[in-house]
Amino acid sequence: MPNDRILVVDDEETIREIVCSMLGGAHFQTRPAASGIEALAILESGEEFDLVLSDLMMAEMDGIAFLERAKERYPDLPIVMVTAVHDVGVALQALRNGAYDYLLKPFGLEREQLLATVRRALENRRLKRENDAYRTKLEELVAARTQQWKTALSDVKKSYDMTLEALGDALDLKDAETEHHSRRVTAFTIAIAKKMGLPKEEIEVIARGAFLHDIGKMAIPDDILHKPGKLTDEEMAVMREHCYLGYKIISRIPFLAEAAEIIYAHQERYDGSGYPRGLKGEAIPLGARIFAIADTLDAMRSKRDYRDAQTIQAARKEIETWSGRQFDPQIVKVFLEMPDNIWEDLRNDIHGQDPSFPKV
Repeated sequence: MPNDRILVVDDEETIREIVCSMLGGAHFQTRPAASGIEALAILESGEEFDLVLSDLMMAEMDGIAFLERAKERYPDLPIVMVTAVHDVGVALQALRNGAYDYLLKPFGLEREQLLATVRRALENRRLKRENDAYRTKLEELVAARTQQWKTALSDVKKSYDMTLEALGDALDLKDAETEHHSRRVTAFTIAIAKKMGLPKEEIEVIARGAFLHDIGKMAIPDDILHKPGKLTDEEMAVMREHCYLGYKIISRIPFLAEAAEIIYAHQERYDGSGYPRGLKGEAIPLGARIFAIADTLDAMRSKRDYRDAQTIQAARKEIETWSGRQFDPQIVKVFLEMPDNIWEDLRNDIHGQDPSFPKV
């Protein structure tokens, strides 16, 4: 049995009684209102209705004015307009103002039409509510799935960092002389890339390439890698293969595929005199061009068996001198604009307790 509540608005008492009787006979609950003003007061009191039947021609407030105010405050409430005036223009105006439908008086011979219209309007409202509930549930589901995806992505990124750190630690064990070099040069590279205003996603790729730039040395024989004296031409040729070897190792890992291009090109020079492919200018990946400056800075600031660490000022002068030859002059310009204390602060951070992969 229906338990829908219907507000019947008409300034003629006889019409109100007829409509309420018809609806009551079909087991609908009704409440009459003698004017649009009274109907608005009833709605504003908080009493809930599933449908409103309202006359168009009323003295205190006509049906169109009531319709406009009611739809403004209660947009989801279906309103069916009723009138004795056979005017299509009036009907269209009511529909344009948000009425669900339009009925003509008298109801004596049109009871079934009244009940059919009421039932259609209520069914339409029920479907809208179900759609709204479904949409809300779907939005909640999407939000939950999105959060799950973000959590999973965060976990994947953490595993990426752990993979990178493991690879970096493996390289440190292979070449102890350059311990923490990969972390330092990565931090320097990130700082320059940020100063250049590169997007975070691009900096992340560049950072991975910088961190793993020497990974190919793991495939270089120890007698060449750790040879105390000068390498022969043949040994130097083998050593230079580390760029391609590193590229082959890393390019097989999907999330490091882009970074592998930086590894491949990290020994190229801006004037084309580098190796392994003799790339020149902007043919060298941007990340590799940034890395070249960071790598030289770290090399000069690090103590070696054959020399002491050099000053920041000496490193800056060296990089400026080789601008346009070994280094991209535009990136050199950015580097020279950065204050000296940045590099020492980054070195101190890297050499702190439990250093990890530098964060972008």
